Amino acid sequence: MNTYVLVHGMFLGGWCWARVVQHLITAGHRVFTPTQTGLGERHHLLSPSIGMDTFIQDLVNVIEFEDLEQVILVGHSFGGMAATGAADAMPQRIRRLVYLDGAIPLPGHAFAEQLPEKIRSRRLAAAKETQGTRCFMPMDPRLMGIKKSQELNWLRRHMTPHPVKTYLDPIQLSQAPAQGPPCTYIRCTKPYYPPANISGEQARKIPGWHYLEIAESHGCIINAAQTVAKLLQEIPS
Repeated sequence: MNTYVLVHGMFLGGWCWARVVQHLITAGHRVFTPTQTGLGERHHLLSPSIGMDTFIQDLVNVIEFEDLEQVILVGHSFGGMAATGAADAMPQRIRRLVYLDGAIPLPGHAFAEQLPEKIRSRRLAAAKETQGTRCFMPMDPRLMGIKKSQELNWLRRHMTPHPVKTYLDPIQLSQAPAQGPPCTYIRCTKPYYPPANISGEQARKIPGWHYLEIAESHGCIINAAQTVAKLLQEIPS
């Protein structure tokens, strides 16, 4: 039995992992899907103070208060940032850090720095005030490769604004991710997701990392949940 902590990306919440969770639990594993402060069912907590440190502490608290050990910590998309921060804060609890088309942070740098200039500028220009907090408005889920109308409607009903501060905060790490717990990078290639390309290329070149590619879209946790669950169970220990 494995213990998984699955970390969602921008605009989402723990709810987005429902299909992956079903497969993992059926296979006998323990699964936790924390929602970051201010998002999903915790959107009522949205405030200007929410930053990258908040998101990292969310994960650290779950691992600590649930007494979790030997955790396989999975960060999808933007979730790779906070997952790395949590692994850095408590490496003794993490068996493996997994980036699922996720962002690999550089110590002292913000996620925004990883994006192509056009994407970064467009997102910042479109940010709006919500509950007194500068936020990005939910993206069109079709950009993640979601095509079925039922899935699109489900996502649109549940996606919430995302605090800009988490996007601009430099992440504080004691060491580079490559020096921490063992890592796996799962890169989605059908099609490549532009915001994840810098991290994907970086991961492929890091000695000792377990790198693999899947012919699925960035929205694989929704439209290829069984494939994702199978890959997570096959990751080397």
